[in-house]
Amino acid sequence: MGGGSKPLGHLTDVEAAITSGVPGLHLVGLPDAALNEARDRVRAAIFNSGEDWPNRHVTVSLFPASLPKRGSIFDLSIAIALLAAAEAVPPKACAGLVMIGELGLDGRIRAIPGVLPAVVAAANAGYTSVVVPQANSAEAELVPDLKVIAAASLRSLLCHLRDEPPPVEEDDDAPPLRPAPDSADRRSGLDLSDVRGQAEARRALEISAAGGHHLFFSGPPGCGKTMLAERLPTLLPPLEPDAALEVTAIHSVAGTLPPGQPLITRSPFCAPHHTATRAAMVGGGAGRVIQPGAASLAHRGILFLDEAPEYMGGVLDALRQPLEEGEVRIARSEGTACFPARFTLVLAANPCPCAAAKEVDCSCAPAIRRRYLARISGPLLDRIDLKLELHPATRAELRYDLEFAESSDVVAERVLTARDRTAKRLAETPWRSNAEIPGPELRRRFTPPPEAMRAADDALMRGTLSARGLDRVLRVAWTIADLAGRDQPSEDDVGGALALWTGRRP
Repeated sequence: MGGGSKPLGHLTDVEAAITSGVPGLHLVGLPDAALNEARDRVRAAIFNSGEDWPNRHVTVSLFPASLPKRGSIFDLSIAIALLAAAEAVPPKACAGLVMIGELGLDGRIRAIPGVLPAVVAAANAGYTSVVVPQANSAEAELVPDLKVIAAASLRSLLCHLRDEPPPVEEDDDAPPLRPAPDSADRRSGLDLSDVRGQAEARRALEISAAGGHHLFFSGPPGCGKTMLAERLPTLLPPLEPDAALEVTAIHSVAGTLPPGQPLITRSPFCAPHHTATRAAMVGGGAGRVIQPGAASLAHRGILFLDEAPEYMGGVLDALRQPLEEGEVRIARSEGTACFPARFTLVLAANPCPCAAAKEVDCSCAPAIRRRYLARISGPLLDRIDLKLELHPATRAELRYDLEFAESSDVVAERVLTARDRTAKRLAETPWRSNAEIPGPELRRRFTPPPEAMRAADDALMRGTLSARGLDRVLRVAWTIADLAGRDQPSEDDVGGALALWTGRRP
């Protein structure tokens, strides 16, 4: 029988042998401290399930022996292997089963994180049946062509393996499954019409949502930077099935999958605090125990970094590789882990450390203001498609903008239409949005007509636009054209994209 290994999806064969010798349970195969404690959990669970404990020398082997094992995910496999060796369970009934679950002392099978990627690994290895905790069954059933056996307790699983009727008290102690609110429901109170004024910023949000472009807002406190960023997810369409499975698997590994919500269907929104470390941002851990960070938790969604200059040195620059490649690779001496991280980055920053609400009240010298914003490095800003300086809304906007402000639903319709145009254009390619098109392919296959490139060519000649910046401008120009329903970018589209990239108004 097999047991899943959470972070990397390895399959582990669990074998048990009962021999003469000093009575006791001995685990071999590089178990960690939590796994060594399985001896006491398994012993109590077997006793409290009405089974006999073999008072002999029991050896449980976890293969491959050279691969370190960790966690309580192996409890169920160890218990069934031991009972099969004691002939309390027919060995044939256990053959070919992948068993995943942590045992409680009373014999209950507790829910664990990482079930979805573990079950996917089992399916990829050719297994057709898997035993999971009842609370994780909906998550496991997302994998097609796989028989999922949901067990609430060790006693009920033993009845299944022995082909006996289930115990009467099957669900007496099982916690009820309550559907968790979808991520869209938690954001149901947010709407783009809540933001007063800031017409240019709303337009930038629409472009970002339509093309997956990274965004940078700067401006004094109270001008709406955070409000705008929090409402960006309300403009995004539901995740496609493949993307939803990717996102769900990442959150399952990280243990952040909401109970009762087996599939995440809305784009995630991740906003780590500015005290987050580099490991918290891109992922990390000791040895082979590597966990995804905020960049991967925001996969196919939004990563919002408020007060961006306040982040510790190196944290923001650690995002440069994920922004380019759409994945995070974490290297350790024991191996390398790779997590998907294709997100839309939204940065927000005050213009100076004192964060005065009005410019006339600012006490910072120009050099201090420059040093403060310079904490966001040039190479990182070079990867941001849309840069916008916000100003406080006027009194007229605050009082009269309500009846004219568009709602998220109205803007989301335009975003969906633009994404459909993009999808048709990229139908024969592996890319899903304008932001994903590589630079060489962008210049080779999707170059606007020469007359539309005048502003970009002039900027290249003046040195105000880099080669990477040109790629960013072209991607945004295509998104603007898609929103306008044009087949290719016009001169105004390229000029508007260039203005958004430089942060200067056209």
